[in-house]
Amino acid sequence: MLPPNPAPRTPSPHARIPHHRNPGTAIQHLASRLRRLPPSCGPVRLIGVDGHAGSGKSTFAGRLAHALGDAPVLHLDDIASHDELFGWTGRLGGQVIEPFGRGEQARYTPYDWHTRRFRAPRALPPAPVVLVEGVGAGRRALRPHLAHLLWMELPEEESWARGRSRDGEEQRDFWDGWVVAERRHFADDPSRPFADLLVRQGQQGYEVLSGPAEAS
Repeated sequence: MLPPNPAPRTPSPHARIPHHRNPGTAIQHLASRLRRLPPSCGPVRLIGVDGHAGSGKSTFAGRLAHALGDAPVLHLDDIASHDELFGWTGRLGGQVIEPFGRGEQARYTPYDWHTRRFRAPRALPPAPVVLVEGVGAGRRALRPHLAHLLWMELPEEESWARGRSRDGEEQRDFWDGWVVAERRHFADDPSRPFADLLVRQGQQGYEVLSGPAEAS
């Protein structure tokens, strides 16, 4: 179980971010916005980047982290495993959320998807902004600890097709099982309705729009 967080998420005073065709410009505006948020997990502004598998979360999170001065990125692929595609909340809470809540450095054990084993612990500093990227980053157990939740706005079928193409034929069986698991997860614990911002990737850049949480 993730520990309780006494500080509720505080909405941003800005209703939306201006649209820019240049991905760097849009991301710089977003980075500036995120820096101004109050801490949500100890001294950390924990930012969730959620969306369907294959929707571009990792690429976007990497660009956003660079705009934030190389902010740390925690990939949920390192927290999940073959046996726990979505049953990783306890591990995330104990290894990351609880130490951050105390203002301490986190240490998590990344999972190796090839050897099916957890590797040596990896340090994760309590930086001013830390990105948590992966399917389920906006799940209900994690949301109270997030300063902001971003959702990659790409339909599930298009996302999964991109992911299958990226991973190749050798991962076909895994993807067949993953699609079933992801559908089940989001049916029980949807993230998009609670997103502060929606991120759309176009041919020339990103658009960052107000999400359902800000519209409500």
